[in-house]
Amino acid sequence: MYDNILVPISFDEDRDAEGSLAVARALSNAGGKITLLHVMEQIPGYAISYMPTDYITESRAAIQTELTAMAEGVPGGQAVLIEGHSGRTILEWADKHGVDCIVIASHRPGMQDLLLGSTATTVVRHATCAVHVLR
Repeated sequence: MYDNILVPISFDEDRDAEGSLAVARALSNAGGKITLLHVMEQIPGYAISYMPTDYITESRAAIQTELTAMAEGVPGGQAVLIEGHSGRTILEWADKHGVDCIVIASHRPGMQDLLLGSTATTVVRHATCAVHVLR
């Protein structure tokens, strides 16, 4: 059982956020803290010029609203939205905040993951705490 669980949330359709939250609840000690973390990656400059000027502001607000709603349904839950590179940022946040378990959803790996790596792979390989991966 864990006292401080981090659940990285991806809003991709093939990620099981609800499953991750269920596992986090099951692994959490009474009174434990569960943090739902979403990392917004930077949009390259060449791509951002083709998007509406308020795209980032609106998408950030929409994600924060959905993340907060998810956290409200989790005992001891809190929502955190930050910017950075997904894998590295999750690991840095976990180290900085004394996380003792990360529960992360993953997709079935494909050939591209063998060459580029996925966020879950990065977290599993470099985390200094326990990691539970859901497929």
